[in-house]
Amino acid sequence: MVRDIIFPVTFGLALFLFGMKLMEAALQAWAGPRLIAGLRTSTKTPLTGMLSSTVVTALLQSSTAVTVMTIGLVNAGLLSYARTLGIILGGNIGTCLTTELIALNISRWGPVLAVGSIILWIASVLTEEFSPRAAIAVWSHLLRPLQLGALVLLGFSLILIAIAWMQSIGPALEARGVIDWLLGHAGDSLLWGAAAGAVITALIHSSAAAIAMTMGLTATGVLPVPFGIAMVIGANVGTCVTAVIAAIGGTRSGRFVAWSHVLLNVAGAVLFLPLAPLLAEASAWISSDPAAQIAHSQTIFNVVCSMLALPVCYLPLWSRLDKNMVPPGT
Repeated sequence: MVRDIIFPVTFGLALFLFGMKLMEAALQAWAGPRLIAGLRTSTKTPLTGMLSSTVVTALLQSSTAVTVMTIGLVNAGLLSYARTLGIILGGNIGTCLTTELIALNISRWGPVLAVGSIILWIASVLTEEFSPRAAIAVWSHLLRPLQLGALVLLGFSLILIAIAWMQSIGPALEARGVIDWLLGHAGDSLLWGAAAGAVITALIHSSAAAIAMTMGLTATGVLPVPFGIAMVIGANVGTCVTAVIAAIGGTRSGRFVAWSHVLLNVAGAVLFLPLAPLLAEASAWISSDPAAQIAHSQTIFNVVCSMLALPVCYLPLWSRLDKNMVPPGT
């Protein structure tokens, strides 16, 4: 059991989270300040806020990071509450890029990408270290992005390797009857899947990791696609925990942002959970690969939920709330 289940899950999950954080840190160091500045200037309407947040989240590879930074901007009085609603919706859409990339089924290239990224990083560092000072001044604008790009590529390769590890537990779980027990309860209600996705995501603070695990189990055939989709829907609820924690001790506006995130994701989950079988059929039209169907279902779920909620963001109610919560001039 230790070799077949505990080791692959523990180290696979740790490697996945490390790869995600490495990508996030490198991307933020490269473009984070400019992206956040752009986010502040492109949120005049909920639609532009949603579009810009989608791009920022896709580039930073973390909807949680964008939500937490948004709460920080609101707490600092640099962003009004009404202008964050579109950011929240766009964050949910942008985070789908990670799972869509995973769905390309390129896990076998993980070790090759890891070696290539390490070589690229070492080469750029050595070039910077041993180049003449005049040459460094000329090439510094290229070497720094090259180093950060190599780290981004290394983080993504580690994610691919981690997925391969986590996928290997499927046969072991099936042999021990865990999957049969889970599916026996799933036959009564997909709430089991949603609850599992929410709890796992809340514990590890990464919906991408929870969904990647779900994709791995679905790819091996031990989980049916509708049940996997239920876990995806639950994961979108579980990811709200980090935002709520970030809002503790903040301003009233910051707490409103966090709970708005919770409300939007819970409402979407309640709407879509009964439709999980239909969502599975829609995903099957796009791809015949079970893992890809999980990724596509997440994209469909988040895009549709965000588009349904977007008109609500234009209600004058939110601007009136701002007058009571945000200092004038924000």
